[in-house]
Amino acid sequence: MRSDEIQVVATNRKARYEYTIGDRYEAGIALTGSEIKSVRAGAVSLGEGYIQARDDELWLVDVHIAAYEQAGLWTHDAVRPRKLLLHRREIDRLLRDIQEPGYTIVPLRMYLKGSYAKVEIGVARGKRQYDKRATIADRDAKRRIHRELKEYGRDVD
Repeated sequence: MRSDEIQVVATNRKARYEYTIGDRYEAGIALTGSEIKSVRAGAVSLGEGYIQARDDELWLVDVHIAAYEQAGLWTHDAVRPRKLLLHRREIDRLLRDIQEPGYTIVPLRMYLKGSYAKVEIGVARGKRQYDKRATIADRDAKRRIHRELKEYGRDVD
């Protein structure tokens, strides 16, 4: 794999449904040896994860990285908090953004970039129930249009 190639390991589809995503950032993750092996194997779940601010640092919390079976006794805790690696000005900007009511930071996807594991995080604002219903209606309408075009033999992306 080239250093600029991206291999997506996990996506957080729930985040796009629950939140309106604003600014996005790429962050490194401080992982142990058995964790990076599990990430490379794709044993990651971002579903319940979120970003927490502690002592002017950002931590990835409740992201499940399955135990690496070949690690034996030296395996890791599957849901331990993991430090995010960002530039100081990015951390300060994110901390300032989440001070506003209704905003949070969520992980959107985890991927391998070269030999490094990265996580894409986004500043998010929670959707209201009617926004969620509108998202479902839009998705159903697009699916229906796609099905009709396919039925009539039109070239669909």
